Amino acid sequence: MSGTAEVHLHDPQTLYRHWENSQWSPFEIDLSIDVEQWTEIQDGALISFVLGSLMVAEERITTKFSGLVGADGSEEEVTFLATQQVDEARHMQFYARYQDEVVAEPGLIAAHVERARAQISPAFSTIFDEQLVAAHERLVASPADIAAKVAFVTIYHLILESTLGLTTFEFSTRFMEREGIMPGFVAGYSKIHQDEHRHIGYGVWFLRQAVAEAPGLGDVMRDTLRELLPAVAGSLTPPAGADTSTLGASAEELRAFALDGLTRRLSIIGVPIETL
Repeated sequence: MSGTAEVHLHDPQTLYRHWENSQWSPFEIDLSIDVEQWTEIQDGALISFVLGSLMVAEERITTKFSGLVGADGSEEEVTFLATQQVDEARHMQFYARYQDEVVAEPGLIAAHVERARAQISPAFSTIFDEQLVAAHERLVASPADIAAKVAFVTIYHLILESTLGLTTFEFSTRFMEREGIMPGFVAGYSKIHQDEHRHIGYGVWFLRQAVAEAPGLGDVMRDTLRELLPAVAGSLTPPAGADTSTLGASAEELRAFALDGLTRRLSIIGVPIETL
């Protein structure tokens, strides 16, 4: 594409129709090979880091989303957002099932999340436990506040799902497929990845519409991004002791991939990264 004028985004009604045609069950993914392989790979710091981060992240984004469903929006928008709430619960169920059947003894989701928290970094906690939670609370308190909605969607859809989520998927599944490990996890994560493309599509559509109608909302996005980007960079740094050479990419390459995707989406929205 030569410019944003050629961009055609799906509106919420179209995204809803796509959701209807994209159903899957987290309990139908075959994990038998993963169970056999786990004893050989469970000591890998990198894999533990990825699994732990995803378990904690999915719990946060599942339980801190309902405020957006309840915020002011058209019937079509609210209907699509209700499907995203279902998607997030489905994703959390897959990660919890993986913990139950592959990683640890069966337990409540809260127990898996608590154990996984040992793997996350302070930067990760800043984004998911502080910034996301605070933005959700503001939206719940003021569902008609368009600035609160823009800030929340910027954090949730533009940072968590696209910048962090797509980067994690790209490099972790590339590594697992190259090594021939965890095919069940890759299969389930790929289904989740397909869902998240729909979610990101909504986020870009909404932010572009909001900024076009009220240009001052671009400053809300800019302020939100400026505050978050240092923690985003920290979250994309593998843990100490992890053999990043096996990943096939350095921390700098992860960040470059993430920044490229963010730059393209900001251009489509109408808030170029150069203006941050």
